[in-house]
Amino acid sequence: MSITNKKQSSTRLSQPTNTIVEEFTSSVHFDQRMYKQDIRGSIAHATMLAKVHVISENERDQITEGLKIIRTEIENNKFKWSITLEDVHMNIEARLIALIGNVGKKLHTGRSRNDQVSTDIRLYLRDMIIPIRNELKHLQMALLDVAEREAETILPGLTHLQTAQPVTFGHHMMAWYEMLDRDSERLDDCEKRINSLPLGSAALAGTTFSIDRKITASLLGFDRICLNSLDAVSDRDFAIEFTSFASLLMMHLSRFSEELIIWSSTQFDFVDLGDAFCTGSSIMPQKKNPDVPELIRGKTSRVYGNMLNLFILMKNQPLAYNKDNQEDKEPLFDTIDTLLESLKVYTCMMSAIHVKSNNMRNAALRGYATATDLADYLVRKNMSFREAHEVVGLSVIYGIKHNKELAKFSLDELQQFSKQIDDDVFKVLTLESSIAARNHIGGTAPKQVKLAIKVARNDLSNCNHN
Repeated sequence: MSITNKKQSSTRLSQPTNTIVEEFTSSVHFDQRMYKQDIRGSIAHATMLAKVHVISENERDQITEGLKIIRTEIENNKFKWSITLEDVHMNIEARLIALIGNVGKKLHTGRSRNDQVSTDIRLYLRDMIIPIRNELKHLQMALLDVAEREAETILPGLTHLQTAQPVTFGHHMMAWYEMLDRDSERLDDCEKRINSLPLGSAALAGTTFSIDRKITASLLGFDRICLNSLDAVSDRDFAIEFTSFASLLMMHLSRFSEELIIWSSTQFDFVDLGDAFCTGSSIMPQKKNPDVPELIRGKTSRVYGNMLNLFILMKNQPLAYNKDNQEDKEPLFDTIDTLLESLKVYTCMMSAIHVKSNNMRNAALRGYATATDLADYLVRKNMSFREAHEVVGLSVIYGIKHNKELAKFSLDELQQFSKQIDDDVFKVLTLESSIAARNHIGGTAPKQVKLAIKVARNDLSNCNHN
């Protein structure tokens, strides 16, 4: 078997690393995406070291300028990554030493790769929360636009996929909005625990140098400092929490997708997703397949898997850092990528959706959707709800037998089930009357839907996030 040179990071090992082991243990092919965060953290660390007089200001400046050169090299694809150097941290440090000499070797004073990588991950995740939050907001805005446009469009509300009561399509979109709003709150809450600084914990016990972690935290924009060095280098709760948030958000998108798939089917024909978001069949020329929502429904399981991956990764680890934790990044990175792509395509798809309001209304007319309204009418006539429920049930059986909707019954036909029914009943049996009657906070009445949209738009516009 071939061998390589001794690792730069260790003088303890007397034998060179086996090539297979070198390739197996290297993470640079995926953790190099954190180069900006690694450089930012290193500049902050060097700045702090200079402030506490561990290194000179001149040394700090040389380190800072060298790191900026490296950042430019990476951004211009002129940086040579090496698996021999294992990871993003050692690749950048080796290049820094090549650029500025022995001064570059002082950068690692008072820190370890253990607290360095934990800091990089937190910085990276914190940076990626910004576009995720923005894409989530864009999707919420797209839903509000559809809801406002369809605030009076009648849709059969379903339970058990059976017609239950009429609602408006706008009200249904606002249900999706509320789910995403909870996701947004969860993301904000998750960010609080991400934004805690591990740097300064060193390998596991802290450092003998008189560092000032508050300076580093301030320079990097961390709200707080991890208070226990053992926990700081081994904690990945924040990553698991983020994937938990992502799993819930993807679950919501998957539920949306299931409804869109059903609604766009020939049997329902409630919506058209637009040709740009569908594909044809290789053998059946008439097909228009809802590939985007189907794929998002499938990608949800991918994010679930990433979350479970991290749970299993951490469940048997003793304190403090273990090499197992190299495996934390790929599921986290994949979750971020999947989430961003899914949110972007969903926003585009919802912005292009075409609602077939006539088909929705006709479907609502077929399922005795105003049966509860008839029961409520009888209750207002001083009949108990249980008795009214029975009366309406018998009316529906009659309607099914004679293939007639409640609104098409004559007064005589209705009165055979209850003499308390009068000709004012027809005001409550229309779909429009049914939805208009539910005029309270959270109800499906168009007035309430429009009010909810107004409140939501105001909340989004007052959001402090970009």
